[in-house]
Amino acid sequence: MKTFRERLGHSTALALAGLLTLPVIGPALAADGDLVIFDWSGYEDPAFHPRYTEKYGDSPTFTFFGDEDEAFEKLRSGFKADLSHPCSQSVSKWREAGLLQPLDTSRIEGWDDLLPGLMSMKDLATTEDGKAWFMPWDWGNTSLTYNTEKIALEDVGSLKAFADPKFQDRVSLPDNVDDAYALASLAIGLTDWTQMTDEQFQQASDFLREVHKNVRMYWTDNTEIVQAMGGGEVDLAWAWNDAATQLQLDDKPVAMNKNTEEGVTTWVCGYVLLKDAPGSLDKAYDYLSAVNADPEVAKYLVNDWGYGHGNAKSMSAVDPAVLEEKGYASVDKFVDKTLFQSPLPPELKLKMIAEFEKIKAGY
Repeated sequence: MKTFRERLGHSTALALAGLLTLPVIGPALAADGDLVIFDWSGYEDPAFHPRYTEKYGDSPTFTFFGDEDEAFEKLRSGFKADLSHPCSQSVSKWREAGLLQPLDTSRIEGWDDLLPGLMSMKDLATTEDGKAWFMPWDWGNTSLTYNTEKIALEDVGSLKAFADPKFQDRVSLPDNVDDAYALASLAIGLTDWTQMTDEQFQQASDFLREVHKNVRMYWTDNTEIVQAMGGGEVDLAWAWNDAATQLQLDDKPVAMNKNTEEGVTTWVCGYVLLKDAPGSLDKAYDYLSAVNADPEVAKYLVNDWGYGHGNAKSMSAVDPAVLEEKGYASVDKFVDKTLFQSPLPPELKLKMIAEFEKIKAGY
């Protein structure tokens, strides 16, 4: 198991490389040029695809995006890659924009072992015509994460703590419209954001404006929030499981409170095959099989990243005590009483994007 510092050094270098390549859309980590994966920073970790590397002698080429809206716009502008890694709320948008091609599931090892609880979620993996467009791979929460030496648990029993003036300049939120409005939706008592009314949208936006008064930084990738919390720059964050998991591995006093009055938000991300993929289709399917059907990948994802794996058979190789501790013993229980980040009506998503930019600018 890598220590936090080893992983942090690696991720920081990759994040810097990504920043340096932002003006020119292209590979941020070049390796096997026959397969280009457009992904979140961090998922290039070779521990996620050892079977692929063993077969081909090298990792694929990875290039990175900061969020799915950025990725969507780059792909629409003509950027070419073979596979990408969006989350459930974006899949239908990408498909309807003509960015995807259906998956040949017969070529993906372990497809039939994907968790039924994930595969049955609306608009997630398959369409009514039986075509498969998305392979669920990682799933988890965005939840309240705090420094246990500086903040008492009773002070963060509600998500409204993010707007409490006593936490001024101590808070960090994701620079991600989906996670931000998931937080705001929960805070106003809404667990199905697809049904958000105009009045509720205003309430959620007003909450985010109150939180903005306390925000020290909006984090753009997990390396950034891990560094900020580990170094004491912020004490309270709305963050993914990976942040607390990494910090705890490095013996930092950080915990997640998944039992706030309002709950947490649950997301499911996975892989899609991009339309007109320029690389090797054989290698694309070999990569999907390598990340899906290898129990060692599931163990690493759960233990070192704090996320669940989408394959039931692979997950069964993980220590049951660890699954219970992480909250992954039951998918149905995991998504109960949470806001599931399902696809939003397009007009509502556009409103959220525009309003979040205003909020971050202080308007």
